[in-house]
Amino acid sequence: MKESKDFRPRMRGQKKKMFKNWTSKESRVLIIGDTHCPFDLDTYLDFLVDTYNTYNCNKVIHIGDEIDNHFSSYHETDADGMGGGDELDLAIKRLNRYYKQFPNVEVMIGNHTRMVARKAQTSGVPKKWIKDYNDVLEVPKWEFKVSTEVDGVKYVHGEGGTARTRSKLDMQSTVQGHLHTQLYAEYNVGAKARVFGMQVGCGIDHEQYAFAYAKAGKKPAIGCGVVIGGHTAIAVPMQLEKYGKKSKFKL
Repeated sequence: MKESKDFRPRMRGQKKKMFKNWTSKESRVLIIGDTHCPFDLDTYLDFLVDTYNTYNCNKVIHIGDEIDNHFSSYHETDADGMGGGDELDLAIKRLNRYYKQFPNVEVMIGNHTRMVARKAQTSGVPKKWIKDYNDVLEVPKWEFKVSTEVDGVKYVHGEGGTARTRSKLDMQSTVQGHLHTQLYAEYNVGAKARVFGMQVGCGIDHEQYAFAYAKAGKKPAIGCGVVIGGHTAIAVPMQLEKYGKKSKFKL
């Protein structure tokens, strides 16, 4: 039989089941961990793109602290670090790499995201003087929210405890960031409910001066999360040795 260019092999058994699962219409959410641009790990974006493709994701949520705002911290800053203008310019450039790959993202507003707004409030500056996050960071399509829900799962940056605790208290599946050293998906099952709590790790470069405060503590858990249909949570660790030091996605 002459082979046709349009010939497609038929899938059977496990491969067919996998294909149906991965192409079903249910949501498959990629959750990006804290990036703290411009102090993000250079190859974290490569890992995110691979994870998005591996799980055939169709929605993206950034769990917050997409930028660091180290220059504006309420804690001591590095005297030899970048000034506010230089840090923001570099953060915008590095964030643009993520924006090009993921133009439609819901971003949870984190404590570092709102740092400058908090400083303005402390100084008595009216909100009318403050630009939207989209305008400042040059990410016009991203949606900045305090929290969001997809398929009954709550997504929030998380500054009041762990995801496992919050999910138990609210009896609602919950995904959080903020805690750089935690990456897990944990289920709690009751008589009439099953919920999970997931911490998605982060994508920071802990060698950067902005994280000097954590040098003596645990190393960060570099990773991200995937939630399928609101019922299955997957904590995905990044294999650092696989990706090396340099990203294929340039500034």
